[in-house]
Amino acid sequence: MLIGVLAAVLACVGYGAASVLQAYGTRRSTAAAAGGGRSVPVTATGGPTLRSTIGAALTPAFIAGMVLDVVGFAVSVVSARLIPLFLSQTIISANLVVTAVLGVAVLGVRLRTRDWVAIVTVVVSLVVLGLTAGHRGEGTSEPGVHWGLLWASVLILSGGVVLIRLFGARAAVAAGLIAGVLFGAMAVAVRVLDGVNPLRLGILLADPASWTILIAGLGGFYLFTVALQVGSVNGAAAALVVGETVVPGITGVVLLGDTAAPGLGWLVAVGFVSAVVGAVAVAIFGAAVHALAVKPSTWD
Repeated sequence: MLIGVLAAVLACVGYGAASVLQAYGTRRSTAAAAGGGRSVPVTATGGPTLRSTIGAALTPAFIAGMVLDVVGFAVSVVSARLIPLFLSQTIISANLVVTAVLGVAVLGVRLRTRDWVAIVTVVVSLVVLGLTAGHRGEGTSEPGVHWGLLWASVLILSGGVVLIRLFGARAAVAAGLIAGVLFGAMAVAVRVLDGVNPLRLGILLADPASWTILIAGLGGFYLFTVALQVGSVNGAAAALVVGETVVPGITGVVLLGDTAAPGLGWLVAVGFVSAVVGAVAVAIFGAAVHALAVKPSTWD
């Protein structure tokens, strides 16, 4: 249990720092294009093109963020295999705090009192959820669950891409949420993956859960990158928290047998609702601040 918790904490710090570095990289890329007299490529709705997204991903800061993402993913896999999903994902989702604090120092983000209240609400709620954890379920999933995860990830990713193409910058928070759902699906796939212990490469590669990890991971990464390009880093991160916490948490309890501490089901419900409300508040406040800060600048 302790190793799983420590792994989740390391993933939390890694992901939080990565989000800020990636946001810094995307904005530096856009500023460099504008300063060089080149137009920043966008779609008809104001969303970023694939070319601009790739350009942002090649900046040094963004690459450093990707390295931290890889490290975070590696330790999150360890966490997902050792402790209940609602506990591991809850701890990892606290990267919102890391993102917010570093965002102030690196990105010049200004957090008002209401932002801090919302962030504290999310963090406290996530801590409550974490403290209600029981034991990791020992149940195994049916093959249908593995295939369901794969097809659901493909459909959700497709919907997210369409949403960005249709609504552009207005879909930033939605893109962050969908990215979170995909990361949540990836966590579930990691948990149910066959052929891991003992390692049997043939079984592992043939398991649809393996392909879910690849598709949901890359798809979530792409959508979150887009969300950082067109919206508030705190807003996108808050929406991400909801998706990557709720999906694996519920799935772990319903399908895999993860449990809460005896008699604390009501506290789980309170913590869950508070976390969602707080995250939505951070998303709304963050999006509003971003709109006011960007409007008069060279980002247009």
